[in-house]
Parts: sequence; C-alpha cells; structure tokens
Amino acid sequence: MTAAVLVGLLILFAMFAGFWTDWLWYDSVGYTSVYRTELLTRSLMFVIFGVLMTLAVGFNIWLAHRLRPPLSAMSMEQQNLDRYRMSIAPYKRWILIGVSLLVGLIAGGSASGEWRTWLQWVNGTSFGVTDPQFHMDVKFYAFDYPFYRFLLGFGFALVVLSILAAALTHYLYGGLRVTTPGSRITQAATSHLSVLLGLFVALKSVAYWLDRYGLALKTGDFRDAGWTGLRYVDANAYLPAKTILTIIAAICALLFFAALWRRGWQLPVIGLGLMVLSAVLIGGVYPALVQQFQVRPNEQVKEEPYIDKHMDATKDAYDIADAQITDYSGVSDASPETLREAVPATASIRLLDPDVVSPAFQQIQQVRGYYQFPTTLDVDRYPTEDGEQDTVVGLREMDVNAVPESNWINEHFRYTHGFGMVAASGTEVDPNGEPLFTEEDLPPQGEITEAEDYEPRIYFGEYTTQYSIVGGPQQEIDYAGEEGEVEYSYEGDAGVELDNYFKRAAYALTMGEPQILYSGAIGEGSQILYNRTPKERVEAVAPWLTIDGDPYPAVVDGSIQWIVDAYTTTSGYPYSSRTTLGEATETSLTESQGEVVAQENQVNYIRNSVKATVDAYTGEVVLYEWDEDDPVLQTWMKAFPGTVEDRSQISDALLDHLRYPQDLFKVQRDLLQRYHVNNAAQFYSGSERWQVPADPTHEGTTSVPPYYLSMRMPDQEEPVFSLTTTFVPLNRQNLASYMAVEADARSPDYGTMRILTLPTATTVWGPEQVQARFNSDTQVADQVNIWQRGDSTVDYGNLLTVPLEGGLLYVEPVYIRGAGQNYPLMQKVLVAYGEEIAFEDTLDDALNVVFGLEESDGGTEPPPEGEEPPPEGEGEQTLDEAVQEAQDAYQDAQDAYAEGDWEAYGDAQERLEEALDQLGQLEEARREEDPADGTGG
Repeated sequence: MTAAVLVGLLILFAMFAGFWTDWLWYDSVGYTSVYRTELLTRSLMFVIFGVLMTLAVGFNIWLAHRLRPPLSAMSMEQQNLDRYRMSIAPYKRWILIGVSLLVGLIAGGSASGEWRTWLQWVNGTSFGVTDPQFHMDVKFYAFDYPFYRFLLGFGFALVVLSILAAALTHYLYGGLRVTTPGSRITQAATSHLSVLLGLFVALKSVAYWLDRYGLALKTGDFRDAGWTGLRYVDANAYLPAKTILTIIAAICALLFFAALWRRGWQLPVIGLGLMVLSAVLIGGVYPALVQQFQVRPNEQVKEEPYIDKHMDATKDAYDIADAQITDYSGVSDASPETLREAVPATASIRLLDPDVVSPAFQQIQQVRGYYQFPTTLDVDRYPTEDGEQDTVVGLREMDVNAVPESNWINEHFRYTHGFGMVAASGTEVDPNGEPLFTEEDLPPQGEITEAEDYEPRIYFGEYTTQYSIVGGPQQEIDYAGEEGEVEYSYEGDAGVELDNYFKRAAYALTMGEPQILYSGAIGEGSQILYNRTPKERVEAVAPWLTIDGDPYPAVVDGSIQWIVDAYTTTSGYPYSSRTTLGEATETSLTESQGEVVAQENQVNYIRNSVKATVDAYTGEVVLYEWDEDDPVLQTWMKAFPGTVEDRSQISDALLDHLRYPQDLFKVQRDLLQRYHVNNAAQFYSGSERWQVPADPTHEGTTSVPPYYLSMRMPDQEEPVFSLTTTFVPLNRQNLASYMAVEADARSPDYGTMRILTLPTATTVWGPEQVQARFNSDTQVADQVNIWQRGDSTVDYGNLLTVPLEGGLLYVEPVYIRGAGQNYPLMQKVLVAYGEEIAFEDTLDDALNVVFGLEESDGGTEPPPEGEEPPPEGEGEQTLDEAVQEAQDAYQDAQDAYAEGDWEAYGDAQERLEEALDQLGQLEEARREEDPADGTGG
C-alpha cells in the first residue's frame, strides 16, 4: 500500500512538474499573464465543451434506456441480446458515467485547442473594410466566422455521437430491432431518434447558410494563381444554390420534428431524399452547367469584375497596394565621366557578402574552438568617422558541441555563454582580401563597443539551445584572455532559481537529468537558463505571433539586443490570395537562416505589427507595437493586455537598427510577381507576369534572396538603407523590373515600395544572364581556370543590382579559397554596365574600366620588373582557341540542359573536358618554354 501511494504521488508530481516549471519560466521573464490567460482559456473551453458533450451523450443514453419497451420480443436476436443486458445490468450506472466522461474528455481536449479562435471572437476588432459581395466587415471573416464554424462542427459531433449512443442503447434494449419480424422500431425510439435527426438536419441548414459566406474565403486554382473569393459561377450558381438548400434543409428538419406527432418516417425520409437530390442537382450539376455553357465561352468578360475584387483585396491584405511603379529605360546615354561620378552618390556598394565571409569570421575571430558564428551573417548600420556605413555583423556564440571535454559539468555549468560582437565594413576589405574589422578580438575592442558599460556576454543566442545552470558555486569560463581563460559567475536574474529541492526535482523530471536533484555544483544563487534562442522566447511570450526567420543582433545602449520581427496573420481576409509562407520565403539562403514558419502554414493577410527585442545577457523580452493600425494586433492586445509596449517607448538608439523585415518582403515580392498589374485583362492573360530569378551564384533553382543595400532610386535625393530585389519575365532571363523598399525605420518613407519596370521591347540583362556573361568572358574564364587548376576554389559573392543614370549596374565580388585555407579572400570584383564588363582587383578599378576611363590590366599579375612579357605567337593563339572552345562547349551544355536534351548535354560535357585538358597541356608547355613566367601566360 505504501509503495502504491508513493508511485501515485510520483505520477501526480510528474504531471504537475510540467505546469509548474512552465509557470516558473513565465514568471522569470515577467509574462505570467500570458501563461495564465492561455491556461485559463484552455481550461474554460475544456470544461464548457467537455461538460456539454458529457451531458448530451449521457442524457441520450439515459433517455433511450428509459424509453425501452417493457417486454422484449421473442426472437433469436433478442435472446442473444439478453445475455449482454444481464451482464451489464449491475454496472449500468458506471458504464453510463464512464462512456459519457470519456467522450466528454475527448471533446473537451479538442475544444481547448481552439483557444485562439475563442479569444479572437471575444476580442475581435473591426477592420473598417467590408467585402464586396456580402458587405460584411472583414472582422466577421477573420474572427467571427472561424468561431461559428467551430461551434457548428462541435454541434455536429455532439448530435452524431448522441444519435449513435441512443441508437445503440435502443438496439440493446429492444427499442430498435434488425431481424425481428413485425415492427422494427418502437414509437418511443422513433420519437427520440426523430428529434436527434431533426437537429442534425437543422445544423445542416445552418451549415448551408454559413457556406454562403464561406464562398468569400473559397480557395482554388484560377489562371495558375492561388485564387480566393467568389468567381462568376460562385456568385450566380453556388450562392443561390446554398440559399435554396438552406430552406430545403430547414423544411426537412421540421418534418423530422413532426414525427413526434405523426407515426412513421415517411415524410421525413422523403424530405431527406429531396435534400440530397437538391444538393446534387442544385449544388453540383447546375453550377457545372453554368461554368460550361455561360463562363467558358466568354470567361474573361465574365470573370473580370471578380478579378478586380480579388486583386484589390490581395493588394490591401499584403500591404502592396501603394507600391510606386514607374517606367525605367534600362539604357543610359550619360557620359562615362558622369556615370563614374554618380556611383558614390547612388549606392554604398557592399563587397562583403554575409553568406560567403562567415568562414573568415570563424577562422580569424573565433579565438577558441568552442565559439561559432552563424553560417549567414547579418547586415546592419553603424556610425563611423566618415558617416554611417553598412556593416556585416555576427556574434561569437558558444558551440557546446565543440567543448574540449564533453561532460555534464562542462556542457551545462562551465561553457555557458558566448562573448562579443564581431563587425566588419561592408564596403571595404583589407589589402589581402580579408574583412576589414571594425569590432574584433577578445576582450572586444573597436568602434561599436567603445562604451564603458558595454556588456559583451551572450547567454541568449540563435545557437544557444541547451540549458545552463549559472550563478552558483560552479564558476563559468568567461573568455580566453592573454593569460589564459578568465572565469566568471552570472550576475543577471534571467533564470529560475533552484533554491529548494522541489524545484530541483521538477527540473530533474522536465529536463530528464537526475543529477539536477543531487549535484553539489548547484547551490546558493544557482539559476537554470533555458528557452534561450530569441525565436523561442518571443514565441513563448507571444504565441499569437508569427516570427521572422532571421533575428539579428545589434548593440543598443551598451547591450547586445536581438531584434526579432514578428507578424500578425490571418487566413480569413475575403477575396485575398492565400500564400504558403514557407514556400514564399524560401531562397538560396534559407537552409542556413531558417524559414519564417512551417511549410504548410497558409495566410492571406500579414503585417509586421510587432518589433521584439531579446537582451543577449539578461534574456529580457520586450514587445513593441509597430503597426498601430493593425486590427489583428489590436485584437490580441485586448486578449493579452499589458504585454505589448507602445511604439513611443522605442528608444532612438534601438530605432537606429530597426529595418524592414526580409520575410515580409519575400512574401510581398512573391505576390507582386502577378499582382503588380492593375488591369484585370492583363491578370487574366498572364502576359505581364514576372518571376523572381534563380540565384546565379548558387546551384539549384532556388530564388535569389533580397539584399540590404544603402542606395537611392531615381526619385530619391540621397541613398537610404533599402531592401532590394529583381524580377524577370515568366520563363525568361532578361530583366523585367527592379524593386526596392525603404528599410530604414527612421525614414518618414519607411516601407515605401518603388518598382522600376523595364520596356518589354528592350532586352536588358537579368542576373542570370549577367552571371553567364561573366563566366564566358575570356579574361574571367582564363583567370578562374588558373585558380581552379590547383586546389583553390572560387566563390562568387552576392550579385548586387543598382539603377544608375537610366541603366543598371551589376557588381559581384569574387572570393578565392586557397589550398589549405579554410576561409575565402576577396580577390577580384566583377562589374557590368550595359554591354561592358570589367574584372579588376578593386571596385574603383572595375568601375573605371567598365565606364571606359581606364584599360583593363588583363586580370593577371604583370611580369617581374625588368623582364619582358611573354612573346605573342602561335602557341598563344592556340591557347585562345582552346579557351574559346571551352566556353562554347560550356554554353552548349547549358542550352542543352535548359531544353532537356541530355544526349546533346553529354556531348557538350565531353567537348568541355577535352578543351580543359588541352588548356592544361598548353599552359604546361608555356611554363617549360619560359620558367620566369609564373602565371603560365
């Protein structure tokens, strides 16, 4: 008995430990109100709907038992059932209670998962926008309609389970018979089941009525677009059909209720058959006929009014209605001198690619093997002596998987935090091609963190996924100094204090680590830190937000703050196209950066309504209201009062680092591929459809990521921090348009979208074509071939596009990773403008060459002083021919690959291999002829 009691208490404590530790965590971050509201709402819905289901099913079982016939018919069927009746007779009450409670628990658990739907319905805020068909406020579709659908679904479940339970009880006690001669059902059972069937059909009538409004949210594929809303056949066939079916279902329900006074089910069954027949004819066949004989012969004219509604709603829902679209020639008639002088005033061209240079940060600034940098760094802005500049930044976080000795103490007590931000100029590199660091080393030193109160320790970061126990008797490794490792003890209050054995036992259970209960490394002042990534912390304190996939760090008032963009979304905006967020935000970098949300999460309204910060040392989470006009945010602020700070509370120091979020921009540009047009006929034809080009610097077909860049569009007076992207026509590679959004939160024009559209009659190079021209240029190909002939590899950086004096300037840094070298060095810069390209050591040189102000140096090192260059002759001509053959073979292979001609692709690959072999032989021969020529010509 004692053992049983102890086991029972242990099970109860284990169940309680999860709730308790969650409460302790929310208390440690100051958001217990969020946990309390969620828990109370879940509990309330569990109880209400669980009790309703329990009472409904239990009552119908009890009523069916009470209405049983006093004598059972004499038949083999009833004799067999007598055995069951006798066996359950002593336990009827307990069976009734048990079955009812089981059904109620399942129903309550399912209902509790709809707590967000309940809170949105209770606190729903008006959008001030009505749908064009029913003239209902969008609030009805976003907040009310989902709750009504939930209630309807629960009502159907309640009635169906009640029918099944009542029918089974009637059958068990003889009120409903299957094989017995004579009447198969008693009058009492008929009346009981008639009422339940009538309720079911009445609910079906309500469902038909709600289906009318659901047409405004109906999704489908139309002209290769993710269509949402009514089309011609919906408004002129389905809508009246739903109204008629509503009336028929209501009449059919009355016929079932009438069976209480009329014996038999003849009329109800006839009514039910009529309803089913009507659903097939009116709800299925008639709309199909309308589509076939009215819509298809003249589809464009019929659908244009509905296309207009769909386009307007989509643009409003995704906040792209005010995009400024202007024509842009793509060709400049400015003089070379004017073009060259215009570059510095047009853009601060970033040569440091945050996706390529992470290994350089890792190798040069890692200091110890247990530190790590993100695979893709971030771009921010910081002041310098010459003014504000684009800066590539990354945090030196702890890599617990790389600690020298892997054990529980080291992983959770000693190696607990990272140390310091590392930053480098985005526009310059040092003479060797390495990043030009503006913040570096341990302890940190540089321009960014020169404040005396700077706190460099990083206890909360993107890679800090394990729990740590800090602040107690066990000292932590702080950082590696000149005299060895410096120790430290955490002085913040971000964790949960392990100040008694009950807490230690609870965390031993939840963390699955019994040593927490008895370890001597835990003592006075010990705190446990967990849920330590910025995304985890914001998601926990604001479970109603969707989190951007790329939180980024910034030094704000001496502390490192993670800035997290968060979105409010809904899938209930009528007529607005639905988007799968995971697909829309996927680019060539998302594997290293992560995605905004799960792949299947579909929305048709999104706003960047909240800017959140997470302190890297204290773990403090602050939510700031950003979009003050967002009704979805207002709804959630009513549900969780006091959790979101006013926008006015954002400090100037923090505002300096806020920017337009990448994932929102990627969703918007995904929509703009089709919804940039204002004409329904153009939308229908798809003749002006764009697409985001594939990233030419990465293998595969994933789209090019948007780039942060300080630049100015033609109508702007000076460069501003922007987020940019390019578009190409559908299934083509020439440039269709260029888009930039003002990303500087300090700008009064923050969020303004500007789109430059290129003439359709003119062919302007797109990113993939520019990359192909770079690759096929003789000078570039020769140099790259020389680099790659050894053990070196070539990495192409981000291909940046900048509108310049009517034309388009393309800039791409080229990085070399030498043999035995673990990080790339920037060695060359590729530039293209119009029909000209340049390949030089520096950006300035490349710009001078591409604009014709200087001649190219040939892309190779000059011969040593005092020596003559290699003589021109027959061998050099042969080398050029071999290079040309390699280029031709490469281009033929690309063309064959695009056309799916694999035989031609194989032939071209063989020619390419032969040409490269010939190149190697020719260069080897030249080296033997002239050993002083180290470049091989």
